[in-house]
Amino acid sequence: MPQLAYVNGRIQPLADASLHVEDRGTQFADAVYEVCAVLAGRILDWQPHLDRLRRNLAELSIDWPMADGPFGLQARRLIAANGHEDCLLYIQISRGTARRDHAFPGAAAANVVMTVRRFDFRQRVAQLASGVAVITQPDTRWRRVDIKTTGLLGNVLAKQAARAAGAFEAWLLHGETVREGSSTNAWIIKDGRIITHPTGTEILPGIARNSLINLAQAAQLVVEERPFTLAEAKAADEAFLTSTTAPILPVIRIDGQAIASGRPGPITTRLGEQVWAEVARQTGWRA
Repeated sequence: MPQLAYVNGRIQPLADASLHVEDRGTQFADAVYEVCAVLAGRILDWQPHLDRLRRNLAELSIDWPMADGPFGLQARRLIAANGHEDCLLYIQISRGTARRDHAFPGAAAANVVMTVRRFDFRQRVAQLASGVAVITQPDTRWRRVDIKTTGLLGNVLAKQAARAAGAFEAWLLHGETVREGSSTNAWIIKDGRIITHPTGTEILPGIARNSLINLAQAAQLVVEERPFTLAEAKAADEAFLTSTTAPILPVIRIDGQAIASGRPGPITTRLGEQVWAEVARQTGWRA
């Protein structure tokens, strides 16, 4: 089937989809985005994604472009039109098209773009048994990374450094503090306690992050939201990461050093079972 995209109310072939060269998302990264997992044709955690999108638009004083019901309908129409059961839905909303000027334009309408691409979530289930490696990089991003904007150059450079090193992800350091990954949230486990950086302006409040906290607490596991150092991470009993595209993956090496036994640990494995059970509950999807 042909790849289709949504642009400002129209579903059209991806090859023909475009925005004006003076779209503010292109010229200023004056735009926000979301990536949603779609499994068995159903969007995972749709309402939390919608809530975060609305909050981020408000932080940038960009008007919400349409009511929730029609917006969700357009997203589901695009998913169905592309014919993929398992895929990623990308949503981008910019301030609009206007003559290039740093200050906000007076009357530009938001530009809304959505695309869909096939994605194999079964690879993530397999990686639960093997784990992944991460490297560390300095955090060079702007100071409001809690807003999910398209200004991702710092993230891109960190991710490329990880790829060049043969690692899955780069964890970003502010001094000696681990904040998060270039596209994931970072976690460690020590003495049975699950630790992750608190929300604020320093990290993105991940949808998968929030879901995992709820699942862990429901399982009577202790979650500490506090900063942790690289030294703590390397001395941890277990480590893992979470994101929409990697709901949970064990981290078995950091900067080439094995974490504990160098294999996925029991608490991460247990959490992995809970995460995928929640995916099945919401979508009906099973590996």
